[in-house]
Amino acid sequence: MNIVLLSGGSGKRLWPLSNDIRSKQFIKIFKQEDGNYESMVQRVYRQIKSVDADAKVTIATSRSQVSAIHNQLGKDVGVCVEPCRRDTFPAIVLATAYLHDVMGVSEDEAVVVCPVDPYVEEDYFEAVKELGALAEQGDANLVLMGMEPTYPSAKYGYIIPNDKNKVSTVKEFKEKPTEEVAAKYIEQGALWNGGVFAYKLGYVLNKAHELIEFEDYQDLYKRYAEQRKISFDYAVVEHEDNIQVMRFNGQWKDLGTWNTLTESMEEPNIGKAIFNETCENVHVLNELDVPVLCMGLKDVVISASPEGILVSDKNQSSYIKPYVDSIDQQIMFAEKSWGSYRVMDVQDESMTIMVTLNPGSKMNYHSHMYRDEIWTVASGDGVATIDGEEIPVKAGDVLKMPRGSKHMVQARMELKIIEVQLGQEISVADKIKYEG
Repeated sequence: MNIVLLSGGSGKRLWPLSNDIRSKQFIKIFKQEDGNYESMVQRVYRQIKSVDADAKVTIATSRSQVSAIHNQLGKDVGVCVEPCRRDTFPAIVLATAYLHDVMGVSEDEAVVVCPVDPYVEEDYFEAVKELGALAEQGDANLVLMGMEPTYPSAKYGYIIPNDKNKVSTVKEFKEKPTEEVAAKYIEQGALWNGGVFAYKLGYVLNKAHELIEFEDYQDLYKRYAEQRKISFDYAVVEHEDNIQVMRFNGQWKDLGTWNTLTESMEEPNIGKAIFNETCENVHVLNELDVPVLCMGLKDVVISASPEGILVSDKNQSSYIKPYVDSIDQQIMFAEKSWGSYRVMDVQDESMTIMVTLNPGSKMNYHSHMYRDEIWTVASGDGVATIDGEEIPVKAGDVLKMPRGSKHMVQARMELKIIEVQLGQEISVADKIKYEG
């Protein structure tokens, strides 16, 4: 089974836990049996592999998310990087060309495209596998998955099938309606369009060559910024006559707002929180090392991180985006391929960061032109390399790297370092990488 997971999003609807680098799919909110938490992308990836251990999973994403993907899923998952954002049609074409030209997938094999962040159970991916098999049979050029609606929603587009069989031809598509109109669609047997569909690889590749001038994956990658922003639905789906839809009546939720996200939480809080007995339907997600005390609240979500604090009525939380747009944000937390960092303090000419390296991981060998750095090892042990000299490090050690000094560190066990950056120009762009 070839699955392309579309991983995009601006990271604003779940502020302050999400940002342009850390989109909602990377927030660890789902508690596992061992007490640890997993993110949406980890949950989806685990479910896919449980249903089909041999599934080839490729994540179509922006460059800013690659480190978080490798940090959470490891190096084995395929990643197709978009040079810039160009909506779902160019993204799917690029991923399809990547599968064909880089991964060697045949034009006769089926590809299933899914969003990366639905809240589902394993029966969803059993259905995804069935969807791929239908596409490979070739009775239709496109096979969509239609979700049995549970209420008249204005958030989704609708697919109206020609009959009520499990697999049907498609009568028409409808844009996101009002709730009143959605109720009429549902009376006609309409299904939610969840953005899940399958095709033979050759179909989309041929369709792409009709609509876009490119030779192969590498050529399309170079020309990507020239491509028109257009969705796959507008470019392909709505112009295809030979199309089917397969019904799915299992659990499927789009956890795109604080309201829907907290509905799927197994406990009222993640992080430190205290509730008095008069609180009702209150959820707290707290990444700060201080307690949040809630008293007499009802239908409220509270989210706290180094980037800000949200206190909102759950229904009102759906309208957060324009307010977040007005906030001058600094990224205070990010996952990297080697671990993560969290900004602890920002001054005019200094920044203090807690750096966490995963066991066996290492930073890139690099230097800075405009800042000095001081490392204080808080816990763990590893080996630092400074201007070619290897130095064992452990808790309590202090290392100084003046500007221009080449440096890196590798963790033997989990390594936590307090990094102080000093300079008049402190910027993420001030970094020169070297082999090593």
